[in-house]
Amino acid sequence: MGQRKVGDTMTTPPEPGGGRLDPGLSAIMSERRKLINLAYRLLGSLADAEDVVQETYARWYAMTQRQQEAIESPSGWLTTVASRICLDLLGSARARRERYVGEWIPEPLPDPTEWITGRSADPVDRVTLDESITMAFLVVLDSMTPAERVALVLHDVFRYSFAEVAEIVGRTPAACRQLATSARRRIRAARSPSAPAAQQAGIVRDFKQAWEAKDIDALIGLLDPDATAIADGGGLVSARLHPIEGSEQVARYCVEIADLAPGLTLLERTVNGQPGLVLQLDDITVAVMAFEVTGDRIKHMWGVRNPEKLRPWTTG
Repeated sequence: MGQRKVGDTMTTPPEPGGGRLDPGLSAIMSERRKLINLAYRLLGSLADAEDVVQETYARWYAMTQRQQEAIESPSGWLTTVASRICLDLLGSARARRERYVGEWIPEPLPDPTEWITGRSADPVDRVTLDESITMAFLVVLDSMTPAERVALVLHDVFRYSFAEVAEIVGRTPAACRQLATSARRRIRAARSPSAPAAQQAGIVRDFKQAWEAKDIDALIGLLDPDATAIADGGGLVSARLHPIEGSEQVARYCVEIADLAPGLTLLERTVNGQPGLVLQLDDITVAVMAFEVTGDRIKHMWGVRNPEKLRPWTTG
């Protein structure tokens, strides 16, 4: 597969002092951030993305030097291997989800400037935040077939040609084009016109204040009549097992949470590139909230409580 030059936001230059390394090794390691970005979008899990990248490099270094030198495009080889590992994981994800307790939500990510410590403290491992990383987008991706997801992300986000995508997923270019078309159709069907970032931030701030005040009427006024709230505890902490639907039901659920945890602190934070909230008890992050704002109302809320998905938000 020919080497792709993905946009600057998707690549990472060698670390300072990289000149001391073998140039070939430096070039290989500089692909790490792109691979993390790719795997996170495909899997919706930073922990799984890190594992995929580790396995990809393990396969590279399992080859002899002669085998490595015979590869025309190491970058293309790494992307192909990582994508195929992701495809295999996505293929088994449905069975794993059937065993998952409650609803499954993609792992939320903080803004790079707000990143604390955890498994991915290294800047090279951080995921670039753009519109392809919003919680709403990732949730739609999760509804796709593995092949649709890989075709869309590789072509529309990382700008690989359908010929290159075909080589990775083992289908014809025409089939990959059709997969991407089908995936875009799903996105259009699920997507609502999003409000400008400043307006989103204002609505989330108003929601936070109404939540703190336990003002049910104010909360209902900020929610779309058909608003939904989904919580993900993974069976490790308490969380609603099914989506909550309707503005009044969602508002009452928020007040119920505030009553159950009188010491709860709500902090405005960037979640997957958009305004969100972090919930803390005794300075410990216990949940991260992502929102989809349509017009001047909140349409969807996602609350991640599973502690395994909160590592980038918690102190070491």
